[in-house]
Amino acid sequence: MQERSRWWLLTTVLFGLLSTNITFTIFNVALVDIARNLHTTQSTLTWSITGPLLVVGVSAPLLGKLGDLRGHRRLYLFGLVGSLICAALTAVAWNGTSLIAARLFSGIGGACLTASSWSLLFRVFGPAERTKVLGWWSLVGAGGPVIGVAIGGPVVQYFGWRWIFIAQVPLIVVALVANLRGLPDTDRAEGEDLDVAGALLLAVGVGSLLLALNEGGRGWTRPQVLGSAGASVIALAVFGLVERRRTSPIFPLEWLSRRNFTLPCVAGFAMNFAYMGGFFLTPLFLERGLHYSIGSAGLLQIARPLLFALSAPAAGYLAVRTGERPAVLTGTALMIASMVVFALLRPGSSVLVIIVALGASGLASGISMPPISAMVANAADVRRMGSASAGLQVANQVGVVAGIQLMETVQTSREHVSGVVGSFQEAYVAGAVVTLLAVAATMLIRPLRSSPSTIGMNGVIGLSEVTAAAEPAG
Repeated sequence: MQERSRWWLLTTVLFGLLSTNITFTIFNVALVDIARNLHTTQSTLTWSITGPLLVVGVSAPLLGKLGDLRGHRRLYLFGLVGSLICAALTAVAWNGTSLIAARLFSGIGGACLTASSWSLLFRVFGPAERTKVLGWWSLVGAGGPVIGVAIGGPVVQYFGWRWIFIAQVPLIVVALVANLRGLPDTDRAEGEDLDVAGALLLAVGVGSLLLALNEGGRGWTRPQVLGSAGASVIALAVFGLVERRRTSPIFPLEWLSRRNFTLPCVAGFAMNFAYMGGFFLTPLFLERGLHYSIGSAGLLQIARPLLFALSAPAAGYLAVRTGERPAVLTGTALMIASMVVFALLRPGSSVLVIIVALGASGLASGISMPPISAMVANAADVRRMGSASAGLQVANQVGVVAGIQLMETVQTSREHVSGVVGSFQEAYVAGAVVTLLAVAATMLIRPLRSSPSTIGMNGVIGLSEVTAAAEPAG
């Protein structure tokens, strides 16, 4: 594919992602107004936020495999159409139940777009360029919600929350038309069947785990939580036994023995744990502990995704020169520093220090997530990129849900002992401790080996370097 065509493909694919994720943050901000308008409670509507996260974790392996078998062009377009329907249904939602149902469907669209975008892009951008591409990919992933807050706030205030999604419909239509015209199809895995039994077992295992984490904040010893955790263990154990006998598994278990696949997934889990746990807690900390107004807390929050979005493309290009592992280690160090600064905040702390802590967290994710994703992609066969993307999606989603619930649990359980400020500080310490897991995992990742013979005229690293990443851990 010509250079101009490759970058046009990148632009249209990322525009599709932007058109679907731009409403994520503003939806959270507008939750109070939505609950009042639909005559329901905020706690009920929380499922419209956490539900899609569960759906992504459950559906990602099946959808990734479907893309590998049936073609990722079809999967990507299905994701856009699904997101279009979701936006329209959300705009006309008549009660809380209809809104939650529409938002749950958005999780399927998001899983389709993430898995298929990897496969579509990485067939034309080789291993040496993937970190750069994923930098731009992360820019859209983090920048879309920032744009949503900036534009959506006035829309909600002057026109009402439904107009957020009414305006999203033509945006997705434009993305759909652009990708219908220029989106190439991908090679399909020949001679493989869809592993329905494996998909169901994995969905039950991952879904039960996410449900247990999501409900754990209301009490970790409740029967629902313990039952979900037990169901997850049993389903994943049976999944492992069944998949060893399959010639075309929903997820290749041998990938788990590849150091450069499993360890980046562990790092992604830990980084998302700290980032999203902090993302959830910080507004509450600013309002309850440091006595900021809701408006001021919301405005300060923009620093985190803004730094994420701005740093990701530059970090992707830098990682090509320094290597993925040093980039990830830099990001983990910044995340730990961010958690530590938050743990030291108290009433009267300078607003500049708060902005530095927020910015460090966003910068940490912007620096580390593109190379983490690139290492996972480079450890897998390009024909199974949908499954590789799904594996990282599951690890990230588990990290997101675990971070939100466990850091919140630390805060609420310690408040009567350590006070409001002290309980939040201890929650951030927990985030820093989990981030150490990302440091340890990254230190054990095998650096890619390259030589002049493996690099072609276009700067694309050849098969020998990918093989180095795909070797089982020794």
